[in-house]
Amino acid sequence: MSEDTSRRDRLQAGAIATLWRSLAGRRLSTLWRLSRIAGPLVHRFSKRERQITETNLAIVYPEVSETKRRRLARESLTHSTATMLELGFAWMDDPERVEASIVEVHGRELLDEARAEGRGVIVLAPHFGNWEVLNFWLSGHFPFTAMYEPPKIAPLDPIIRHGRERRGAELVPTNPRGVAALLKALKRCEAVGILPDQEPDWGSGVFAPFYGRPAYTATLLPKLVARTQARVVTGVARRLPGRGFALHFLAADERVFDSDETASASGVNASVEAAIALDPAQYQWEYKRYRKTPEEAAGDPDFRRARIY
Repeated sequence: MSEDTSRRDRLQAGAIATLWRSLAGRRLSTLWRLSRIAGPLVHRFSKRERQITETNLAIVYPEVSETKRRRLARESLTHSTATMLELGFAWMDDPERVEASIVEVHGRELLDEARAEGRGVIVLAPHFGNWEVLNFWLSGHFPFTAMYEPPKIAPLDPIIRHGRERRGAELVPTNPRGVAALLKALKRCEAVGILPDQEPDWGSGVFAPFYGRPAYTATLLPKLVARTQARVVTGVARRLPGRGFALHFLAADERVFDSDETASASGVNASVEAAIALDPAQYQWEYKRYRKTPEEAAGDPDFRRARIY
């Protein structure tokens, strides 16, 4: 890394950290008002985020009118903006204040029952609502391990790590050593977190339907289940605008326990769809979920013309 790049990263990290700290003490109602102002601006001026969001919504909700999809896209980008503004709150604010913001918890018995049975719990945590608040709660109530990939802006790494680990979470790398750590945690009847909607590298996934369209989906889950007999639940922190958060733990689609990787991946995607149904506007639709295609995997020279992004 050049000295200029290093200096630029330090300046960016300093500015971002200062923003997080300045917002950490604000009321959630204030952060939501700021999001309601900034979100529409993101929709209007951030062409990339707007186009990806609207393309994804056209795929998953073809029966919905274009007018309603555009409204949903604006709402989704407002919630994504709120998540970014709430990072300082989740990572730096008084832990008692963050805990108090979680005003509802639905489905906790799924976690408690699994531990009572001597089983670990795999929490599928899609990019819905504020997943950092979910991480905060899980790591404060259960022994909790999650995979972690350092940010592109390296000086932010210690800040993010401290925020995610301050309640006792163990962060492990996204490599075989991290997978081994997840297995050990599950065999100790602990909870682990997996992001089920991140596109894996080639060779680490299979194509499975997500809203009826093939999406390249990670196959880590069936490997963990086969070796640990863990319970699988979907967990999200649904935003209650201006008031706090409601946690929802949902039993995963039964196909996640199938030994066939494609069947299991289909169950994972169905579980994510069930969580999104709680409030579609709170899902991060600006992620390129369909970037990899079966045509590309098959070596079709014309696959680029079929790409949607």
